[in-house]
Order: sequence, then structure tokens, then C-alpha cells
Amino acid sequence: MTAEQTGLRIQEALDALAGSGAEQAGEHLVRDLMEFYGEGLARIVPALPPPTLGRMLDDPAVAAVLLLHDLHPEDVTARIDRALGTLPERVEVLGFDPGTGVLRLRRTASGCGCAEGDVEAVLACHAPEVTALVLERSPQLLQIGTHPPQTAEVR
Repeated sequence: MTAEQTGLRIQEALDALAGSGAEQAGEHLVRDLMEFYGEGLARIVPALPPPTLGRMLDDPAVAAVLLLHDLHPEDVTARIDRALGTLPERVEVLGFDPGTGVLRLRRTASGCGCAEGDVEAVLACHAPEVTALVLERSPQLLQIGTHPPQTAEVR
């Protein structure tokens, strides 16, 4: 289950409690559990050898949990690069505006043509600061042939 799916299930459970008086108890329970798990993770993460932690950061669920508890050791730029590195198609980062959350990317001329949803999904776990994407395609290369182009004769 992804972090997004888990979050939705928790929200649905809390919504089901709405109006019953148990809503506040449910929210308190979730906060207490989050705090408890966060304290445990805060002790584990620094004890991990760097190669082990690096491999774990590639896992979207681990990355999302560390971000949730503000324990992810990488800055947003490194996390964006890590997320995009998991895509079958290479994309070039043109820029990220932390003020607006807009990430500008350029698709390479070759590749599978990943859907925008695929890019959004990998970024959601690794870099939730990205709230909008602008995807550009690389300009097409000029094709040079062996013959000049055919033109109409002028008389």
C-alpha cells in the first residue's frame, strides 16, 4: 500500500467517526501513533550505515514515511533527482520553484513517453513539495538528407 493510499484510508476512517463524538478521539489516536513511530524512526535513521540508508531511500514507502516525520536526509533537489531516476524515460530538470511548487521538466527526444501521472506518482512519495508539473518535449532534430528538397520550377 502506498503512502497516499494509507493516508486516504486513515482519512476515510476519521470521516466515518465525524459527528459521533469519536472523531476527536480518532484524531488523537492517530497523532499519538505518529509521534510514537516518529520517535522510533528518529533513533533508527542515524544508526543506519550510509549505503543501507541510500538503498532504503529508493523505496517510495520508506521515503514517504521519513518525509512524513521530517527525517529524510536529502534536500528537495536530491529527492526530485532520485524520483526521476526511477522513470524508464529520462527527463531533464529545467527548474523547481519552491515558492509555487512548480517543477519544469523537459522530456528527452527518445524514450517511452511516460505519462504525466507516472511522473506525478514517483514525485508524490519522494518530493511532495512538487505540486505542479510543466512537461516540455525536446525540440526535434533537423533531419538532413542526401538530396536538396524538391522545389517548384520558376519560369
